[in-house]
Amino acid sequence: MSDTTTYSWQSDLELIVDAAKQAGAVALGFFRQANEVWWKNGGQSPVSAADYAANDILSKILRQARPDYGWLSEETDDASDRLERRTLFVVDPIDGTRGFLAGSEIWCISVAVVTDGRPVAGVLFAPALRELFVAGLEGPSLKNGEVLKVSEAGTGDIHRLATAEDMIAGFGAEFRRTVERVKHIPSLAYRLAMVADGRLEGTLVKRDSHDWDLAAADLILQQAGGALVDLSGEQLLYNKPVVKHDELCGAATASMPEFLHQLASRRAS
Repeated sequence: MSDTTTYSWQSDLELIVDAAKQAGAVALGFFRQANEVWWKNGGQSPVSAADYAANDILSKILRQARPDYGWLSEETDDASDRLERRTLFVVDPIDGTRGFLAGSEIWCISVAVVTDGRPVAGVLFAPALRELFVAGLEGPSLKNGEVLKVSEAGTGDIHRLATAEDMIAGFGAEFRRTVERVKHIPSLAYRLAMVADGRLEGTLVKRDSHDWDLAAADLILQQAGGALVDLSGEQLLYNKPVVKHDELCGAATASMPEFLHQLASRRAS
């Protein structure tokens, strides 16, 4: 495989879009139906029959098509050999399982191709909303075929942010007055997509998000003119031994310096 700047990932993008659509159709069959549910992470996180069914479809399609790629999925036991693979699939069969089980339409299938630690193709499919977000390194982010662009809100404007109340509470009073906090969005990946399509100016992410929550949405946001970074302003790297992340900020590039400044001030106080 050649350098990521010259190699075309279009065939991989087409593959994951098709797989996400098929997994989404399967998951939709469970939506607002009685679901068998199990609890993981010490009873903190639900996983349903729909998650496993969608994961099975994705695994079958993608691993058969690219047997040389690694695999990282929320609903598959971690395979240590992924660390030996330059390229892998990073998958969340249903991002927003709690919302899915509660009957909310805000959940999505998240699939990314990651190479050398960064996403090169990504798709988020929200079947209940009939929304398909797609991005590859070769072109812009698309939502149902339309080009996405982040918000152009500037300093001093009202900032539409999706984040927890306790994060905003630590900001300076002057900045807090400019913040319009958006109510809870049950899917983190979809929340980042909302930044990509301009409905939100940014989102502040608490620690302990995972690669599978972020990788596809990261690329979609990037190709729409935004970024997902840690609090030092650095891009995320995926497929590391530990797949959890610290606090993050996803935002339009123009807004990012102000948000990071506020976050740094909050942490210092």
